[in-house]
Amino acid sequence: MSNADQPHILVVDDDDRLRDLLTRYLGENGFVVSAARDAQEARSSMAGLQFDLIVLDVLMPGEKGVDLARSLRDEGATVPILLLTALSETEDRISGLEAGADDYLAKPFEPRELVLRIEAILRRFAHLPETDDAEDDSDADDVVQFGAFQFDLTRMTLQSGDDHIYLTTAEQALLAALAKRRGQTTSREQLHSLISGNAIDPGASRSIDVQVTRLRRKFEEDPKQPRYLQTVRGRGYVLYTD
Repeated sequence: MSNADQPHILVVDDDDRLRDLLTRYLGENGFVVSAARDAQEARSSMAGLQFDLIVLDVLMPGEKGVDLARSLRDEGATVPILLLTALSETEDRISGLEAGADDYLAKPFEPRELVLRIEAILRRFAHLPETDDAEDDSDADDVVQFGAFQFDLTRMTLQSGDDHIYLTTAEQALLAALAKRRGQTTSREQLHSLISGNAIDPGASRSIDVQVTRLRRKFEEDPKQPRYLQTVRGRGYVLYTD
């Protein structure tokens, strides 16, 4: 595989040893890798290069990883972001998802798990349209409509008329899981397992709650009183299409 065909990953971490290890390991597993020690270096790299995904440490000197993620989303950046957090940093993980991160991985972790997470995110991100004029060749059975919105399960895109609504890869996966089970209640634990493939996570319920809140803001007229993505008290969430 040529470099042109390999996804370009930016690793941002102030830990020299971990940054070098991840750079070497990801490079050995089919990725082109650039590295930065802090948010300032990351911004400099992004100014001149295009990346397919950012691996971003939460705790860094200066601008924190969560703040960088939020700033990138506010600036309109759509590049997927995977956060690296300490196992005890539940609040940082939740804040990262609220800021628009696509996934998180708790330290310590096996490098192979990082590769699998990256590959899963990139597969989901590949369904995003490159332009608003992308040809629509989806089967009608794969399009779920609720109100003025259409979610395409094949392309993993959300539209209202001709307008595309940007979703992070985590939001795509959550909406797809709910859309496939529309009208049926799915627990937070089930949703987390369906999205991540990992049912063991102490912050799973809160992570799903955060993603649901973000989704509601994108298609509910009143997110606090949702019409389509509703909470079933004590049981989980359900997507209604009527």
